[in-house]
Amino acid sequence: MSSSWPSPSGPGGPAGSSIKGVRIAGAVLGVLIVVAVWVNVAITLVIPRGRIGFIKIVDRFVDRVYIACGRFVRRWDRRDALLASQPVATLGLLLIIWLAGFLIGYGLLLWLPGGSFPDALREAGSSLFTLGFALRSGTEPTAAEFLAAASGLIIVALQIAYLPTLYAAYNRRETVVTLLGPRAGSPAWGPELLARAQMVDGVDQLTVIYDDWERWSADVAESHSSYPSLLRFRSPEPHSSWVVSQLAVLDAAALHLAACPASAPFTARLCVQMGFTCLRKLTRTLRIPVDEDPRPDGPVQLTWAEFLQGWDRITAVGFPVERTAEEAWPHFRGWRVNYESAAYKLASGLDVVPARWSGPRRHAWSPYEPRQLANRTPEHPDGQRAPAPDTRPG
Repeated sequence: MSSSWPSPSGPGGPAGSSIKGVRIAGAVLGVLIVVAVWVNVAITLVIPRGRIGFIKIVDRFVDRVYIACGRFVRRWDRRDALLASQPVATLGLLLIIWLAGFLIGYGLLLWLPGGSFPDALREAGSSLFTLGFALRSGTEPTAAEFLAAASGLIIVALQIAYLPTLYAAYNRRETVVTLLGPRAGSPAWGPELLARAQMVDGVDQLTVIYDDWERWSADVAESHSSYPSLLRFRSPEPHSSWVVSQLAVLDAAALHLAACPASAPFTARLCVQMGFTCLRKLTRTLRIPVDEDPRPDGPVQLTWAEFLQGWDRITAVGFPVERTAEEAWPHFRGWRVNYESAAYKLASGLDVVPARWSGPRRHAWSPYEPRQLANRTPEHPDGQRAPAPDTRPG
């Protein structure tokens, strides 16, 4: 009389138990992957001021690819056009990673009941993209399949709803930046803003500009720290940049305070304070180290020679300075030390247009000069020269 024993490779054998253990471990891993993706989606798209760890990794990878591609571009307008597509690539890659994470996670869950892992992935993909072409024969849809289908719909819907929020904040930002172009040149430069205001007898209107940019800085601080991908969205014009524009307004306000301590408006002080508060908040969001409380006599990268160029620009048109350049320099430096480091690091990291007083870049191109606007009139069709400063005593 013969006795029969279960095959070692059968369901009750060691091999079967080993496969079942692997499937259980895979299912646990699948749950962790799905939960991790959902947490990252919520932090990125739903929760304001969420942590940006994962999106920063994706952004760094895409940025390195664009750095490599930018080495073959020799003109700034083409380089700017190339970099304009960088946030689209980052958001697209992020969406692909999320969908891939859901595909693998739900595939591991659907692999638990049985069958091969490729079939489980095929079934997860069919459910995730709501195609419905893959279903196990003789079985009803499981909870994992329903969750996969819901995940695909929700992730795409959230990404679509995310874009209007980005573009609304982008439009608010760029409207004020565009208005600054005729006032401070393109690219913007702080002394140019003061000089043009003096040329058209509009120094009193600087109070309104400082007030507008104080509110602008507060808006950008909140929106761009909540949605860091906005930092990569570039201005429509290649010679315009929100970083350079903000730096120009801060330099104009700081120079105004340093040169005219008695007549400078109080809004200039508020503009500078909110400006460096905005820049520091953005650097903290990106985890870029800057000094949060620099000393007024601390070092700055702007040189004395560069400062004299700006001083000559405003005095050439008769700006009503109350100090000499030597007297104004330590006061201007004391204001600029609060925001220079943060602005320079953002300008370099985002590779914005090289402009005067905006620090170094990833390339060796010289700073662009602000485009001058000729004051053409019927009496002076070729443009009227700026009036010489009044050097008479008294």
